[in-house]
Amino acid sequence: MQDNPYAASAASIADERMSNPSAGPGELVYAGFWRRFGAYWIDVVIFLPLGWLTYVLGEMSRLFHAYWFVPSLLIGLAFHVYLVRRYGGTPGKLILKMRIAMVDGASVTTRAAFLRYSVLFLLTALSSLAMVKGALAMGDAYYLSLSYMEKVRVIVARAPAWYPIVTLLIQVWVLGEFVTMMFNHRRRAVHDYMAGTVVVRT
Repeated sequence: MQDNPYAASAASIADERMSNPSAGPGELVYAGFWRRFGAYWIDVVIFLPLGWLTYVLGEMSRLFHAYWFVPSLLIGLAFHVYLVRRYGGTPGKLILKMRIAMVDGASVTTRAAFLRYSVLFLLTALSSLAMVKGALAMGDAYYLSLSYMEKVRVIVARAPAWYPIVTLLIQVWVLGEFVTMMFNHRRRAVHDYMAGTVVVRT
């Protein structure tokens, strides 16, 4: 029997089945673990120039940590909430042809976008606040006399006692997100369960 030249590629169908074994015609195809993992690191790379800028400005004044506190939180909200609500994902996800959606495939809501980011937002805010307190506990002359790594070490030493706990929680949260994705066929992370979302191939 002659093959149909217009039939969908068997390889592409197999790839979709691997992403979502239960998918039928027209159903959602869930993004796989490695695709989401790659998107995470693309987002990290996108933030590198901003990290360099904060390094330069932070070297100039200990007060930068206080001035940067609110803008840094707003940038995080814009990146993880506004872009998700407006475009369906962060740049990393969009580059790798994914979008965040509600479990029924509908566009993600503002509430869901915020819920996805809420835990990391809170932990990041607490971590930044601790660093502000540590920096403000130093004098200008002493601060400027230190190298970058010495500044970090002294700020951490003068930060509130709960700072190491927050740092540990951030690490546990990020690791837990990836671990969770490995144990369900829709590759949902903890924040997806919280917000009622999935990440699908576009």
